Amino acid sequence: MRELEGIGASSGLAIAPAYCLIEPNLIFDPKGVQDTEVEMERLKQSISNTKKQLKLIYDSTKQYMGEQKATIIAAQELVLEDPAWLTAISDQIKLGNNAEMALTKVADVYATTFAEMENDYMKERVADIRDVAKRMLSNLLGVNLPDLSLIQSEVILVADDLVPSLTIQLNKQYIKGIVTNIGGKTSHSAILARSLDIPAVVGSKKGTLDIKHGITLIVDGEMGRVIIDPVDDIKRFYLNKQKVLVEGGKSLRHYLSVPSTTADGHTVHIVGNIGNTHDIDAVLAHGGEGVGLFRTEFLYMNRSELPTEEEQFDVYRTVLLKMQNKPTVVRTMDIGGDKGLSYLGLPKESNPFLGYRAIRISLDRQHIFRTQLRALLKASIHGNLKIMFPMISILEEFRLAKSILLEEKQKLLNAGIPVSEKIEIGMMVETPAAAMIADFFVQEADFFSIGTNDLIQYMFAADRMNEQVSYLYQPYHPAILRAIQIVVEAAHKKDKWVGICGEMAGDQIAIPLLLGLGIDEFSMNPSAILRARSQITKLNKEELSEHLKHILTLATDKEVSQYVKEYLL
Repeated sequence: MRELEGIGASSGLAIAPAYCLIEPNLIFDPKGVQDTEVEMERLKQSISNTKKQLKLIYDSTKQYMGEQKATIIAAQELVLEDPAWLTAISDQIKLGNNAEMALTKVADVYATTFAEMENDYMKERVADIRDVAKRMLSNLLGVNLPDLSLIQSEVILVADDLVPSLTIQLNKQYIKGIVTNIGGKTSHSAILARSLDIPAVVGSKKGTLDIKHGITLIVDGEMGRVIIDPVDDIKRFYLNKQKVLVEGGKSLRHYLSVPSTTADGHTVHIVGNIGNTHDIDAVLAHGGEGVGLFRTEFLYMNRSELPTEEEQFDVYRTVLLKMQNKPTVVRTMDIGGDKGLSYLGLPKESNPFLGYRAIRISLDRQHIFRTQLRALLKASIHGNLKIMFPMISILEEFRLAKSILLEEKQKLLNAGIPVSEKIEIGMMVETPAAAMIADFFVQEADFFSIGTNDLIQYMFAADRMNEQVSYLYQPYHPAILRAIQIVVEAAHKKDKWVGICGEMAGDQIAIPLLLGLGIDEFSMNPSAILRARSQITKLNKEELSEHLKHILTLATDKEVSQYVKEYLL
């Protein structure tokens, strides 16, 4: 039995075998062969196994991610069944190459040929050819190629990192826990793990080195601890602890029908963060009063081209209809940083979090932005839509984004297409610059939503994906609290509302601070809603405001945290 320490990124306990999502060694001996019949038989078996795997992946993708995403796998099946492709590999075997060498030679020729074509569709098939060849090669070598779609039993996922495109494929039915080498509390893998209520420990630094595939793991997401190959006594202890946590979760169901009102009668709104239409069910099941953040960038990921206006319209309409006129805040595309899109040809940057991302891309590539805005505007008649722009730093950015939105609205109205007249237009406050001039922004924005994940990283100049500087992730630091105070005071002077959609919104220590500062809306991962409502109903808003006067005189994150634990929890 051994232990790993990391960052507790998503609370809860998980006990299951490890599934190591690590690229296998696919190096082979390019030897010549005499018995070509044996190689032909090996090739046929590889094709058969690859077909079965692609069928499983297709079915899983279609069930959990929809028909559109599944078409990517269907394209790979077509490559596998292409007679010219199979004939070319067979011809190479007949020349005396082993099956591995024959496959690699043909794949290289196909990929090079397609990449040089003028037709964009054919260029995009290069990735399909590479993926199919890789899967066939792994089957020839008898090596398991890790794939989230092929997981059919309960496991704990172990990886160097989980990029957003992989994380959105997580199936909660089978993925019971997550361990990664890198990442922090606000990395997107951690955020999505929390949204799915999957226990996660990130930033373990050497998890994939110490953990072998199939070995039993215990993931303690609260303490940031991973126990490898636990002895029976330890395993029993954690199984009992797991039962206690489950029972505690059941007791929170009482708060499904309780208003989000403090002990002294102050009402706030507790809403959910979502990334797709499936997340709506979790928001409603946990008593969410609306959606405070719809991360639309996930519509653009795990595909080879931009989503069409019609595709986006269908998604936005579905979300609004499901929410049954509850307020739904949609954030326009926030691509960049750690969320790249290969098909957009974004430039390589030494510091992408300070570079070409979010609203900066939208304002530069307005055809993408306008398509999204038109889809949103057309869907607006189906619910209570609010639109906000991410990563606003200067007034000119907000003005231009808003003017483009109003232009597209007028075009639709001129064409006789109905658009809601009640759409609020707001902005994310994620940069210190935006917070400092909130009094100017509030004259033109209908609301603010404070994205504390990015605000914290920019306030302390500390990459939130870098575990080496994770000590600077200090959500309770006076600098952050004062920035939030500036935004809230500016908004309330103009009778505008302020929400929090970063991870602080559902943080047990942060909630009393935010409530005392005057936050109107708390938007969080659905699994945190009932716990947050339970906490808020026991707090006194007026008393918290008095406590804040003292708290804002404290100098460090640790001092603030200690004060909250001592007097407010």
